[in-house]
Amino acid sequence: MTKFEKAKVEIADEKTLSNGWTRLSGYQIDYTDSDGKTQRLKREVYHRTPAATILLYDPKRDTVVLVRQFRLPVYLHDEPAWIIETPAGLLDGDEPETAIRREAMEETGFRVRDVRFLFKAYSAPGSSMELLHFFAASIDTTDRVSNGGGLAEEHEDIEVLEVPLGKAMAMVEQGEIVDAKTIILLQWAILNRELLR
Repeated sequence: MTKFEKAKVEIADEKTLSNGWTRLSGYQIDYTDSDGKTQRLKREVYHRTPAATILLYDPKRDTVVLVRQFRLPVYLHDEPAWIIETPAGLLDGDEPETAIRREAMEETGFRVRDVRFLFKAYSAPGSSMELLHFFAASIDTTDRVSNGGGLAEEHEDIEVLEVPLGKAMAMVEQGEIVDAKTIILLQWAILNRELLR
C-alpha cells in the first residue's frame, strides 16, 4: 500500500485555451489528497502526441549520429538555439518503431536495420502528455543512403553530425548538448556500449 491509495482525482472542468500546433487545455480538478482533503486545483496540459527518438551508434568507430536544428523555446531563453539532439519525431499514427525508422532516414539519411526498443518516458509530466519511445540501433557507414537533413515540405533545416561517443558525453558536461532525451540516450549508451556492439 502506498501513501496515495485513498487519493483520487475528478475532472470538474476542461477548456481549450489554444488549438494551434499543439492543443493547450485548462483543467479544474477536484483532488482528494492522501489525508482525505479535497481541493479544487487548476492545471494546464499540452496535448502533445506520442513521439520516438533513437541513438544511432557506429561500434566500429565508436561514434553517434546526432542532428542540429533550431528550437524556438531555447531561443526565447536567449541561448544558442541550434541545439544538438538525437533524431526524433512524432509517431503520426504509426507504430513507434516504424516512426523512428522513418525519422532516422529523413533526418540523418541512415537506413536502420536492427532497432532495439529501450524504454518509454514522459518528457515533462507536469504539463505535457508527450510520451517518448526510446530506441537504439547499431549502424555503419554503408547504412547512410542519403544526405538526410529533414523534409523540405516541413521546412526542416537539419545538420547531421557524427561525434565520438566520449566527446558527446564531454559536450553534455560542457553544456553543448542540453536536450534531455539526447542526454538520456548518451548515458544509456555509455552504460550499455557492449550491447550495441
